[in-house]
Amino acid sequence: MSVSFEAAASAVRDALTDAGRGLVEREAMVELVALSAVAGEHLLVVGPPGTAKSEAVRRTARGLGGSYFEYLLGRFTEPSELFGPVDLRKLREGLVETETSGMLPEAEVAFLDEVFLGSTAILNTLLGILNERTFRRGHTRMRCPLRVCVGASNALPEDESLAAFADRFLARIFVEPVADPRLEELLAGGASLWGEGEARVASLESLDVLSQAAREADLSPVRPHLAHALRTLRAAGIALSDRRAVKVQKLIASAAALAGRRVPTTSDLWPLVYAVPTKEAQALARDVLRDLLAASENPALAAAALEASAGPRARAQRIATAGQMLLAERPADGDAEALAAWRLKLEGVAREMDAGFAPEALTEELKALRTLVSAALTPEPSVVAA
Repeated sequence: MSVSFEAAASAVRDALTDAGRGLVEREAMVELVALSAVAGEHLLVVGPPGTAKSEAVRRTARGLGGSYFEYLLGRFTEPSELFGPVDLRKLREGLVETETSGMLPEAEVAFLDEVFLGSTAILNTLLGILNERTFRRGHTRMRCPLRVCVGASNALPEDESLAAFADRFLARIFVEPVADPRLEELLAGGASLWGEGEARVASLESLDVLSQAAREADLSPVRPHLAHALRTLRAAGIALSDRRAVKVQKLIASAAALAGRRVPTTSDLWPLVYAVPTKEAQALARDVLRDLLAASENPALAAAALEASAGPRARAQRIATAGQMLLAERPADGDAEALAAWRLKLEGVAREMDAGFAPEALTEELKALRTLVSAALTPEPSVVAA
């Protein structure tokens, strides 16, 4: 039975809600995996180890359905570990063919951790799979059903020889460890994953329906706005390659489809920020495109749209809210243990402000909060008896 466009958008939206449950500050990443899958593009996640990159991708892959392949690459990873071993029976006949069952060439969603550590042989083969959805090795030639490959790394590669490979990941998101004020949420969310029940799964047919709608979308109404945004980025010193500028239209059309819109509007331009290659350039892009991105809205990808359009402003609002609530919960002076724990949380808020914002970049609300937090953390002078 065929799936309607509205039903497909609703099914994927429900699956993403379940996939992101319990993943604190990784909701945008979950949504970008789905966005990339609908667009048929690839996502690069950059962040330190232990920041739930693999868990977020794994849960999203389960929610989207289809076959999944995951691997941690290293300097000594052999091609057979990703693509499959050589078929020894065929080798006796003089044919070099690969047994691909259960391996990357047959996956629909793939996650490759430390993706830039692969050897030249691995990366060259991966290029064919990422670009053309074709696996070539020896006498083996096959079409790959891959919808999205998520690559992860601790940092962007500095080696120029890896630049062409890295550029195949159109969307990029940079993640950090969960901040101090949300540690309780992190612990509770992580514990909830141990005993999770059945999550909703969107069918691959739903993805196909949305992908088809994205391919058929009329982008002419938003194209002038996108061109203006690209000129604005260039004027700010942020240059996107022609390939990235053209392909970002696929992300915009897919964002609209996931939101249940067949025709993209200016509220769907926010994926442009994720096509900007570096963390610093993304922050600048949010700033110079602030007015254009103010209309950003997406019920299916709410966290990703908010992070793209608001970024530091949204984070500033969250810190301000958390800090004000914490100040209002100050324990009584007589409870030394509770007071010490409270001060530790308050110090975490201060550290997050200092790490995330230069003094001149603090909003008025954060400046006022910083003053209150500093006063609360300053020891009262002891009274010396005469």
